Amino acid sequence: MEFALSLAIGIALLTLGGETLIRGAIAASRRVGVSPLLTGLVIVGFGTSSPELVVSIDAALNAQPDIAVGNIVGSNIGNILLILGLCAVITPMTVQPQALRRDGLVVVIASALFILLALSGALGRGDALIFLVGLAAYLVWAYRSESRQHIPAGDMHAAEAEEMTALPRSWLTIGLAILFGLGLLIGGSRLLLHGAIGIAEAMGVPETVIGLTLVAVGTSLPEMAVSVIAALRRHADVAVGNILGSNIFNVLGILGISAILQPLPMAERILVFDQWVMLGSAVVLMGFLYTGLRLSRIEGAILLGSYGVYVWLSFVTF
Repeated sequence: MEFALSLAIGIALLTLGGETLIRGAIAASRRVGVSPLLTGLVIVGFGTSSPELVVSIDAALNAQPDIAVGNIVGSNIGNILLILGLCAVITPMTVQPQALRRDGLVVVIASALFILLALSGALGRGDALIFLVGLAAYLVWAYRSESRQHIPAGDMHAAEAEEMTALPRSWLTIGLAILFGLGLLIGGSRLLLHGAIGIAEAMGVPETVIGLTLVAVGTSLPEMAVSVIAALRRHADVAVGNILGSNIFNVLGILGISAILQPLPMAERILVFDQWVMLGSAVVLMGFLYTGLRLSRIEGAILLGSYGVYVWLSFVTF
């Protein structure tokens, strides 16, 4: 009971902390004149992935690489199979070809790059630099393509930043919001890790499995909330774009930062099983989206069912 409560409170603090940090960062970007497009692309993009970022960094620094890596791999699997599957069941999801060709391609490339770099059995600082350079290249490509031509994803990123209301106004309140958000994220991360590790030990389940499932779903709740709300409002581009962007930031940004701070040895089961599920789910999603530029309810149900099978295999087989 104690560990489950710790896990639940940790997830709540991570969600609140991410929201507070995003509002403070957006307010700061407006004060210094950063464009809404760049603000939405970078700050909102990183902000919705801030729970994954803090949890993975915390786990890496505390010598828990199985949770640090499992959190990212599991989040990317859950984002596609669970969240987009659920959204497509709510409403069929159409996508714009321009954004799909760029962001969808980068998701597949990032997943394949992870597999390639993980072949050595660990992600070192050299691998981290490759990830971070890849993220910088993606951001430059995305900003230039969306600035020079009308791409609906650009409207989405700008709207994400512009729709944020009740922002702090003075530099004092902006600074307090950023610090308070970071504090909630750090505190929530500690509680989530305490609860997750306690549950793993009580159930006799490897930490890797807990990181890939419980921790991954918990840190993905901000993406789930944004995507489900977008699906209910029939804003399919926002839902799909949010998930694709999150998966790119997770691999290239969060693993890059985590491995810079502390090299991350790879668990055998991730090398044998989970990394291939991550890549396979990205490829299957792209296949579904390219056939008619939509994700139907039947395809969403297939994704949801696949996630159920993945979780069952995670606990039964490993």
